[in-house]
Amino acid sequence: MTDEEKVDVIVIGAGLSGLAAAKWLHEAGLKILVLEARDRVGGRTYTKCDPAVGGYVDLGGSYVGIAQNHIKQLAKEFGVETYDVRQDKNIIWYYNGTKKLFDSYGIPFFWNPFVALDFCNLFYLLDKWGEEIPCDAPWTAPRAEEWDRMSASEFADKYIWTKTVREFFKKFLIPMFSTNEAHESSLLGILWYIKQGYGTKCVFTAAQAEKFKGGSQMISDKIKEILGDRVLLKKPVYNIKQTRDTVTVTTIDGQEYKGRYAISAVPFPLLQKIHFEPSFPSLKNQLIQNVSMGSFIKSIVYYRTRFWSEKRLCGSAYVIDDNQPLSLLMSDTKPDGSYPALVGFIPGKKAREMVSLPRELRLHQICTEFQKMFDSIEASQPIRYEEQNWMAEQYSGGGYSVVYPPGSITSFGRVLREPFLRLYFAGTETAIRWTGYMDGAVSAGQRAAREVLAVMGRIPVDAIWEDELMEKENPCLPDNVPRFFKYLPSVSALVKTTCFIPIATLTGLLLYKHRNYIQLH
Repeated sequence: MTDEEKVDVIVIGAGLSGLAAAKWLHEAGLKILVLEARDRVGGRTYTKCDPAVGGYVDLGGSYVGIAQNHIKQLAKEFGVETYDVRQDKNIIWYYNGTKKLFDSYGIPFFWNPFVALDFCNLFYLLDKWGEEIPCDAPWTAPRAEEWDRMSASEFADKYIWTKTVREFFKKFLIPMFSTNEAHESSLLGILWYIKQGYGTKCVFTAAQAEKFKGGSQMISDKIKEILGDRVLLKKPVYNIKQTRDTVTVTTIDGQEYKGRYAISAVPFPLLQKIHFEPSFPSLKNQLIQNVSMGSFIKSIVYYRTRFWSEKRLCGSAYVIDDNQPLSLLMSDTKPDGSYPALVGFIPGKKAREMVSLPRELRLHQICTEFQKMFDSIEASQPIRYEEQNWMAEQYSGGGYSVVYPPGSITSFGRVLREPFLRLYFAGTETAIRWTGYMDGAVSAGQRAAREVLAVMGRIPVDAIWEDELMEKENPCLPDNVPRFFKYLPSVSALVKTTCFIPIATLTGLLLYKHRNYIQLH
């Protein structure tokens, strides 16, 4: 590519974030080029087309919900419709071989009142502490150092009293949120993730309310249609060289592409595969070495009928059991109710263990688990199986997003979105809302595009974050959590109170009995 052929901006990565950035810049009148390593667009949204599963199946990101306006606006623009997949009644709580039923954001009924109080206090703490965390700069929170030094596992051991709730937090909530284990995850990272999703009530329920008709990759495909030959596939980048006024990007086939600026929508851990001239500044270099991608497998088992509905079950399950391969289960159908399936989420340690098994044995273990949970022989009779091991994807490295180990956010977080010379950063990891979600990917791409437009003098600097600030002020979320939750005591407070009352009563009785003696002395 000659200097005459130089584009305004080179975007590296044609996932949702990179394409959202490219579309924004293209519509602003800039000359852009998108380089994608894979033979498809979409990144961590991957829709496999197959008539045997009703035409398509989402093997990557697929769920959208309330307050995810960036991705919804993009879908609306392209005429991509959503359909309701909420599952909020008769969810299975599967705990070490025992079953209970509960409704969305409620908790199963426990005869032990300490367990119920512990659950309420856990959710209260996660939301209350999250209020102290700025979405755009968690490392500046008043207790950031304390929370970042603490692993999620250490938090559980210190603040959760009952075994049931502690195992729920360590074996379900943390692996599902971070696709990692509790001892590997910074508490600050978990609190930040929940805060970015508007709190526990939204992350647990509203964020998984809808899916896209035709699959989530359709949105990336639609953007590619607009950009046409400006999107180049099978172009893995191995070198990025920056000079005073040019960014030169070299792909593994030896081709060089020149631009005035560049945007990287590559997950941070994968930037270690690219050679940079000049090299990254110290903290950015340390950042990409200290964070990792989560461990995750998505499985979809198809059946002839929705046998779970016959038992008045929605098909969802929370699994807190080391002996079972899945952690979360959700039922799935096409918009017309056809092609019933059970979607399994296999995160963290479970995913790492499952990859060592043959595909057929993984399916057998999953179906055996379903048979126990639903008490149905039909659960062991699938008609088709699809799965996606995101750990094996060399251009993703895992899913859903990056994982922050203890100490990493306060040490390196402040350079997360910091540009490097003429290179800017997108990707769902850099979002200030809904990181790890499709909405976070889109908003981060649009923000990176605005950063480039601002440095080029096309828009004022204040306009970079204008859209994000408006979103932060108006989440429009339903308050579906009973108000009395926040007034219930924690187990520790209850224990202290119950111990204090009889001691105080006994002391009062003794003082009253010996009041005459006390008065004389």
